[in-house]
Amino acid sequence: MNMVGRERKLVEAQEIEAAQIRARVAWLYFVGGLTQQEIADQLGLTRLRTNKILGQVRSDGSVQIDIRLPMADCIDAERKLMARYGLEAASVVPALPDEGEQQRVIGEAAGAELDRLLENGMGLGVGWGKTLAAGLKRVTARPLSQCYVTSVMGGLTRGSGSSTFEVATGYARTISAECYYLAAPLYFPTPESRTMLLSHHGISETMRRARAVDVALLSCGDMTTRSLLVQTQTVSENLEGLRAAGAVGDLLGVFLDADGRPVDHPLNERVLSLAPHEVASARYSILASGGLYKVPIVRAILRAGYVKRLVTDERCAAALLES
Repeated sequence: MNMVGRERKLVEAQEIEAAQIRARVAWLYFVGGLTQQEIADQLGLTRLRTNKILGQVRSDGSVQIDIRLPMADCIDAERKLMARYGLEAASVVPALPDEGEQQRVIGEAAGAELDRLLENGMGLGVGWGKTLAAGLKRVTARPLSQCYVTSVMGGLTRGSGSSTFEVATGYARTISAECYYLAAPLYFPTPESRTMLLSHHGISETMRRARAVDVALLSCGDMTTRSLLVQTQTVSENLEGLRAAGAVGDLLGVFLDADGRPVDHPLNERVLSLAPHEVASARYSILASGGLYKVPIVRAILRAGYVKRLVTDERCAAALLES
């Protein structure tokens, strides 16, 4: 290669690097909610340069409703995740220092993924949690009256804006669809009481619809007190036994081992939800979860093949790709 060719390659590489920096600054500011100083500290830039980049992307049309700049590291992680775990799609968002903000942006990315998939006549099954509640922001409000929304797991006895009932209702209202509920606790006192309730025509109809959904939008829980499920008395009282049985977290209240198999524990016999293997039969299945503390359970779910689409963050993605 001659001198002119080498110089051209160098200029192209510098332009690509500059575009990547602009993309990260824009994302962290407009989506991640970081201050200019926080962005400068995270990316090793001066605050002056950060401010200049933000001014440029505002004026040149790079930032509108979505940020129209690719982030190579995230795209590379998405491709590797798809290849490693046989996924149909993966969406990786940049890492944020605040856990709550990280949940929000993962949820919004999952909502955008769902919005692209939804068509009239589909059945949508949703789980629960703050991440899925955040996804509502990115689902376009439109009448899809031939759709239905259903919860795919029982609920807790109190709400916080992210319970199964509240999340399902939120999605149903957004697309003007009928909503079905598993109007019962997530865990029953005995397997027999669970079996008895499943014979109720209303519950059995909701379970039938849950098993027939076209799209399943789910999150998962870890084994720490960050998990809303672990904070409940039912699970906290059984936490030591669940860990002893090999549990690394839960999907729809079903506790799984490192390979994604339901552990041998009484709670799994008393849970009212779709079984993980039933989720796999949905046409589209989306898992929205992130954070390093979620790596063991996310990896277990992917290993077992329960979902075909993943929305997560860079740190979680990197850990999932480690040997």
